[in-house]
Amino acid sequence: MSEPESSGHPRDRLLRELSLTDATLLVVASVIGAGIFFTPGRVAELLPAPGWIFAAWVAGGLLSLAGALANAELGAMFPHAGGDYVYLREGIHPVAGFLVGWLSFFAIYAGTIAALAAAFAEGLVQRLGGGEGATLGVAIATTALISALNYAGVRWGARANNLTSLLKIVALLAFVLLGPLLGGGDSTRVFRAADEGVSFSLGAFGLALSPVLFSYLGWNASVYVASEIRDPGRNVPRSLFWGVGICTGAYLLVNAVYLYALPMAQLRGVSDAGEASALVLFGPLGGALVGAFVLVSVLGTLNATVLVGPRIPYAMALDRLFFAGVDRVSEAFRTPSLAILVQAGVAIALLLLLRTFPRALDFTTFAILLAMMGDVVALYRLRRLQPRRPRPYRAWGYPIVPALYLLALAAITLTMLFGRPYECLVGLALLAAGLPFYRWFQRGAERR
Repeated sequence: MSEPESSGHPRDRLLRELSLTDATLLVVASVIGAGIFFTPGRVAELLPAPGWIFAAWVAGGLLSLAGALANAELGAMFPHAGGDYVYLREGIHPVAGFLVGWLSFFAIYAGTIAALAAAFAEGLVQRLGGGEGATLGVAIATTALISALNYAGVRWGARANNLTSLLKIVALLAFVLLGPLLGGGDSTRVFRAADEGVSFSLGAFGLALSPVLFSYLGWNASVYVASEIRDPGRNVPRSLFWGVGICTGAYLLVNAVYLYALPMAQLRGVSDAGEASALVLFGPLGGALVGAFVLVSVLGTLNATVLVGPRIPYAMALDRLFFAGVDRVSEAFRTPSLAILVQAGVAIALLLLLRTFPRALDFTTFAILLAMMGDVVALYRLRRLQPRRPRPYRAWGYPIVPALYLLALAAITLTMLFGRPYECLVGLALLAAGLPFYRWFQRGAERR
């Protein structure tokens, strides 16, 4: 397969240091975090039987795979930093790219970093002892230390990411294999029909997909660092497909263990399905070990998020559509140094404002849905506007699979608008808040 005409932005000075393994494990680390432990109880609240729970997690995996097919073509075409920002800029309009970049950086990445750092700090302080002040201090220190690690070089961040990803995979395999062998669950629960009087509704299934899709967030992590991946025409698509496949398989197996350990009535609404299942299967020691694993998992996802996030404002600053200097690259470490510092500053400001772990909000999923729909529109428009541009990978199933994917995303978005209107309006308001900044940055770029 051939490389695209342009291997990167002409002003991009980041180095191609990431291998296929690095990129794949970046996806795994970005996806498998706290979600698989904290969202299954909410999914079970909305669905009547185990079969529908598995259907929701399969649907989430298939939607992520459909998105990966589209992003694989886009990422191979434009192996630049920035991901969605670049695709919507090229395929729709610069303002569309800016708005999705704005939303991704401030709402999704900086907000997720603050939430993960707070979650890690709360879990650690709860085990070691301490009050709210200690929790806030640990959260700020964790954000600063992980940011410093990624400031010191993409290889250091990637090594830490690879280590935590492998630990996650090994720990989840142990949980899945040892749980049924050593525990006292009931295998018939995995196949049990819905309780009498509990019925299925399409609206509830759509709402259940919100926490499911939240748990899959990060499946496109490698496209944001495409300018730092070696042989991106081959490795960007492969990292997406391998990453989504590993995460989908892991999620289905872990949910099977949850249902084996806990009756549906007990699973519904449980805050931490992993720890609750481990207590049943392995006793108090097992619950404590799984609790410790959750902390390691959160820390790994935090590191992956800190690595990926700065590439968005960095790419926007390359086009002079962000604050001046954010496109600066460290001469010593070859990392987007100022973008990393800006991201750390925003995340710490959110920690000072929020202080405790904010629950996974539906407006984050809503924002991601908007970005993913924008990707598909950009894919169609680029096929029409730039038919001769080299495409190292062409989306499988085009045009039917992307169309079905777009329809599914639109249906979930409408379901959320009616079912979670407040959270969706918050996301739309944040999106609209970027418009005056776009005009300001644009005028500044025209004067240069």
